[in-house]
Amino acid sequence: MLAGVFAPLLVSAQAPAELTLEVHGLRNANGLVRLCLTSDPQHFPDCQNDQAALRRTVPAAEASRITLSAHNGQYALALIHDENSNGRLDTFIGVPREGFGFSRDAPVRFGPPRFEDARFTLEGSQTLVVTIRYLL
Repeated sequence: MLAGVFAPLLVSAQAPAELTLEVHGLRNANGLVRLCLTSDPQHFPDCQNDQAALRRTVPAAEASRITLSAHNGQYALALIHDENSNGRLDTFIGVPREGFGFSRDAPVRFGPPRFEDARFTLEGSQTLVVTIRYLL
């Protein structure tokens, strides 16, 4: 009986999981790597106006391994290699000029992938490999 009463407290008291990102394929160490981790499909891939999203900015020279803390759940991850450190993904006639990557190596067709294609489950500590792609 008491276990049922305290179960919600035990779940909410769980320590955050550790998510380690191994970032592969950066073409140089210029600028920054910006990442967005969200559980809300409406805010993927840029996390704009997503108060619950986890965002990090790391110098590209130090971005081969990034560690984050997040609660267990369903997420999608997007990264950009902001080579000129201007805070955005630069494009030329709609084609990204800078690198980008997504969890589960989600396919890019005519625009960013869908949340469902990049979605992964975080359960305890784990490592996720993200490969940065360049189109230009």
